[in-house]
Amino acid sequence: MAHLVSTEELAGLIGTPGLVIFDASFYLPTEGHDAAALYRQAHIPGALFFDIDAISDHATDLPHMLPSPGAFAAAVGALGVSNASKIVVYDQKGLFSAARVWWMFQVFGHGKVKILDGGLPKWQIEGRAVSNEAPAPVQTQRFIPTYHARLVRGAGDMLDNLIQADELVLDARAASRYAGEAPEPRAGVRAGHIPGAISLPFGELLNPDGTMKAPAALRARFAAAGVEDQMKVVTSCGSGVTACVLTLGMAQAGLPMGAVYDGSWSEWGAREDLEIATGHG
Repeated sequence: MAHLVSTEELAGLIGTPGLVIFDASFYLPTEGHDAAALYRQAHIPGALFFDIDAISDHATDLPHMLPSPGAFAAAVGALGVSNASKIVVYDQKGLFSAARVWWMFQVFGHGKVKILDGGLPKWQIEGRAVSNEAPAPVQTQRFIPTYHARLVRGAGDMLDNLIQADELVLDARAASRYAGEAPEPRAGVRAGHIPGAISLPFGELLNPDGTMKAPAALRARFAAAGVEDQMKVVTSCGSGVTACVLTLGMAQAGLPMGAVYDGSWSEWGAREDLEIATGHG
């Protein structure tokens, strides 16, 4: 489980020089929660808040799109991250948005990052310490990014794939949203899915306690969705967040990590010039 760290393991690592812990919580617009406020109420001791909306491309109206390499480097450097840092990311739901930050670091060339398996809920259920104190000031570090374009897809790539069908597209949203049976949480976004995409709700990769399933179980679920060894896969979701849970699952299963469609349905569903499909077929 190279990309995950257990609550027990993290408890033993707290205070280790060079370790940076991030609360990367995020909530959908319809959920009515303030992730930063909840972080201030209770977070793992020493954790910093990683705001995926703040550390994003502000030149687009699309939510939390990847920033430029330079902007990312400046932002994480200000949070105390260097190329030597070891990073643990968690979120307040268990495993929802932490994978997005894990993927961002992969995109910008930093592989020394793991996700807390089960997140803050598991940590708290086990009675481990949380804090409501502001973290100590961090010293700005220098982070030198290496951009891996192969891990990212844009709308143009997805359009090309409609013709070439080189990559299998997995949709991490709930099956009802995929089918167009449930309204989208963002105004102005049509209901449905990218033609040819396969529904694989991200929650199907998780155990009841919010931890990720074992590699063999992950491989079986991906195989049921049509994923074969060495197949090229692109993951998508509502806004590029839970797609990263599928990407994490691919890596955990020992399959090629593939890529994430960064704009996801927030982009595709809002563009009237892009074809959509509905139904479960």
